[in-house]
Amino acid sequence: MILIRKNADRGHANHGWLDARHTFSFANYYHPEHMGFRSLRVMNEDRVNPGAGFPPHPHRDMEIITYVLEGEVAHKDSTGGGGTIRPGMVQYMSAGSGVTHSEFNASDTEPLHLYQIWIEPNETGAAPRYEERIIGDGRDGSLKLIASGDGRDGSFGIRQDADLYASVVAEGEALSHRFASGRYGWLQVAKGGVELSDGTIMHAGDGAKISDESKIEFTAMADSEILLFDLA
Repeated sequence: MILIRKNADRGHANHGWLDARHTFSFANYYHPEHMGFRSLRVMNEDRVNPGAGFPPHPHRDMEIITYVLEGEVAHKDSTGGGGTIRPGMVQYMSAGSGVTHSEFNASDTEPLHLYQIWIEPNETGAAPRYEERIIGDGRDGSLKLIASGDGRDGSFGIRQDADLYASVVAEGEALSHRFASGRYGWLQVAKGGVELSDGTIMHAGDGAKISDESKIEFTAMADSEILLFDLA
C-alpha cells in the first residue's frame, strides 16, 4: 500500500525569516494522523532568509540529518562540531545524552533551502556525535546510501535500523528499490516530480508512505531530487 502525503496538506509555518513545511506534527503544527512514520519522526522542509537562522538550542536522544538543496548552512554545536554544509554534502548529528547547536544561513545575500530529518534512536543517553560528508555525484541516476544502522558502504552509521538513500534523477530516468519482508518505506520528492509504476504522480514536497510492498518503482518527470527511507 502506498499513501501519498501531498505538499499542500503539510503543516505550514511562516516566521518571516523562516518558511517551513512540516510533513509530520512539529512545533505548533499538530495532526494526530501524522505524528511520524515508524522511526521517522520529522521531515521539515525549511527556507531560511539570508543571514537568518536558529540560535543555540538543545536536543537530546534524536538522530538529526540535514540535507541541503540550495545555499549553505553554518553549523556549530557543543561537541565542538561545526562546518558549512552545501549541496552535495550531508550533515549528521546524534543528540544522544544532550547537545546544544545552532544553524544559520551562511550567506548574507542568498536564500537557504534544506530538509531537516529526525529519526528516533534505538538507544538513549548515548554520547553525542557529529559528522559531515561530501556525497557528490554518487547520487546521479542511482540510489546512494547516505545513512544506515550499520554504516555500510561508507554511509553514516546511525543509532537506528533505518537506511536513507538520496538520488539526483534526470528527466526520463527510472529507479527502483526492493524492500525486505517486514520493512517499510518513505519516498520524499525534494525537487522535480516522479511517476510511480501505478501511474501516481508525485510533485516536489510530496511524500509517500510505503507499507506491505516488496518494491517501489518510479520515473522522473523532470530533473528531480529524491530521498528514500527503508525502515524497520
